[in-house]
Amino acid sequence: MSLVIIGLLGGLITGISPCILPVLPVIFLTGGAQSARFEGEGGEGADGPVPAPRSRPYLVIAGLVTSFTLVTLLGSLLLGALNLPQDVLRWAGIGVLVLIGVGLLVPRFEQILEKPFQRLASNREVANRGSGFGVGLALGTVFVPCAGPVLAAIIVAGSTGRIGWDTVLLTASFSIGVAIPLLGFALAGRGLVERIRAFRTHERGIRIAAGVAMLALAVGLVFNVPQALQRLVPDYTAQLQRDLTDSDEARRALDLGGLVTDENKDLDQCTNGAPELESCGTAPSIRGIEQWLNTPDAAGLALDDLRGQVVLIDFWAYSCINCQRSIPHVVAWDETYRDSGLQVIGIHSPEYAFEKDADNVAAGARDFGIEYPVALDNTLSTWTNYRNRYWPAHYLIDAEGTVRHIAFGEGNYAATEKLIRELLQDAKPGIALPGETAVDDETPESGTRTRETFLGSAKDVNFGGDEQYRAGEGTYRFPSDQPADSFALDGDWRLETQYATPAGDEGGSIRLDYRATEVRMVLAGAGEVEVTRDDGSTETIAVDGTPRSYAVVEGGDGERGVLEVEVSPGVEVYSFTFG
Repeated sequence: MSLVIIGLLGGLITGISPCILPVLPVIFLTGGAQSARFEGEGGEGADGPVPAPRSRPYLVIAGLVTSFTLVTLLGSLLLGALNLPQDVLRWAGIGVLVLIGVGLLVPRFEQILEKPFQRLASNREVANRGSGFGVGLALGTVFVPCAGPVLAAIIVAGSTGRIGWDTVLLTASFSIGVAIPLLGFALAGRGLVERIRAFRTHERGIRIAAGVAMLALAVGLVFNVPQALQRLVPDYTAQLQRDLTDSDEARRALDLGGLVTDENKDLDQCTNGAPELESCGTAPSIRGIEQWLNTPDAAGLALDDLRGQVVLIDFWAYSCINCQRSIPHVVAWDETYRDSGLQVIGIHSPEYAFEKDADNVAAGARDFGIEYPVALDNTLSTWTNYRNRYWPAHYLIDAEGTVRHIAFGEGNYAATEKLIRELLQDAKPGIALPGETAVDDETPESGTRTRETFLGSAKDVNFGGDEQYRAGEGTYRFPSDQPADSFALDGDWRLETQYATPAGDEGGSIRLDYRATEVRMVLAGAGEVEVTRDDGSTETIAVDGTPRSYAVVEGGDGERGVLEVEVSPGVEVYSFTFG
């Protein structure tokens, strides 16, 4: 049941993500608009054109989900067994979209396409007014949604061949979740067309618009236009994906991060995005690499041979939108610190089968200006050896071969660069380092509002104190210089996976540096919290029961502010959220 719920919710979030925007016009026009019927319109056998079946929106989405599921879960293994190029299905899908698009624009060409199917289809039109299942199958092969942890678990299972009943169950529930918002969009398209009277006399115009949309999608996919456009749209679902899977139960259900071995067992000693260097064991080896790019004679690199250098390992995929926003920072670090002893290694761990093609990866690396070595981790062997679960992910390794910093996802660039400089100076005391890089942080909404702040030990990306933030009991003190957009603790606290609660009889304090017009706290348990705001005003909030959201700042000016919160024993503090 956990797998079903996680898969369904993960699919729903993916279905409303900005990464599905490129296929929406085609779904709107071919899945919805072409099945519209107007009052007084004849049915099959009556005068006038035969409308597409009312089931068309459902079958377009069914085709998309079916092919996307099969390609994601089995495509890589099947193509490998047949010794076919990994991107053949994607190109086949683009080809089908072109044929159908041309058929919609040129009726005579459409008739030629239909001839082989007329006997099977009882002379019903196939390309335009058929069931739409074939259109959906083609869309599914080119459908590249943002890969959150749920989809990552499915992709890893498919690429490594570890496909069991649990993987099939997760994939099926994820696909159903994706289908629901897409189907809603298709039905909305049909309803809109049926309500606008002008469309009744412009049936040919709908066909032309659908054809143009299909051809535009096909051409755009060839030249990676959708990816360029998506980079401009904030991924407003990324935090939802992380929230869904950032718990011990979700990790167990998804088997995220691969198997724990003697080689990688200490990686969980690193906290995500920590502001200071940590020690997380010897770096796991780079293994299972199919091919290397940007190395002399395509020779591979081994971490043991890089002792004495600082190493940054960047897990990425060339069509990953989040990676595309992160790569300029990695490229800048390589160019700036290469001569000072930094070795950047890009581990290209593909999300989709077409990303396994070496020529595609090489082209992507050239487009992004990547000159550092890139390893094609097509079987996700290194990915699983590092227990990774995000695109992108950065692992910083010191000159002795120890992992000292891990950062998942976008952002945290300033902290990562600061730690790179510290390790370079440790490796070569007295070295004169060049100035820091000046690449703008284009993480969505960066600097305009503090991101959601969690106090559970599994989600502490915003902790600004001087102590290690780990599960269990500990004593904390407010730092003398707290970073912006962070929280700090004071007093004795017990940190659980999802929340923090005072450990002593005296309660505890939280100081929050934020930027927002509204601040809310998610609290549970029994007791009270006293909030002191910038203007000196205070408010006492009684807490009793299961987790719920409480407003602590309303109607602010959106500028930076500081809150101090006194928390009584028995109160569980889950998070701060901002509006």
